[in-house]
Amino acid sequence: MSISSRFAVGIHILALIDLNKETASSSEFIAGSVNTNAAVIRKIMGMLKKAGLIDVQPGVAGAKLSRELSEITLFDIYKAVNVVEENELFSIHDKPHPDCVVGKNIQSTIEPIFMAAQSAMEKVFQNLTLEDIVKDIEAKEHTQ
Repeated sequence: MSISSRFAVGIHILALIDLNKETASSSEFIAGSVNTNAAVIRKIMGMLKKAGLIDVQPGVAGAKLSRELSEITLFDIYKAVNVVEENELFSIHDKPHPDCVVGKNIQSTIEPIFMAAQSAMEKVFQNLTLEDIVKDIEAKEHTQ
């Protein structure tokens, strides 16, 4: 299992909108870059709009970032696209056998570890911005 690709696609959408700001980035254009269906892009763009990360006008092709690159963290995007609920990145199997020494203790043993791991990952996302992503993309483009 892996985290929903909506997170990576959300980052892709926002970076592309910024790097293509001189022209309208329609859902079809973005879908071509992501290599997915435009309906998927529109759904994720709706999530990004609801979170206040982009401005989209009905009937008008294109979207704009609603904040500066440096003001949008990866955590903002992560939360916007509903990757996981709070403290639920890792699932713990239900109903282990209560008469087994491991079964009756496993959940309370590993749950705090899983919560700490999710918290650490989210802290990394809070310290990285869309500006970091765009700068890295630009640097890679210039070295190719």
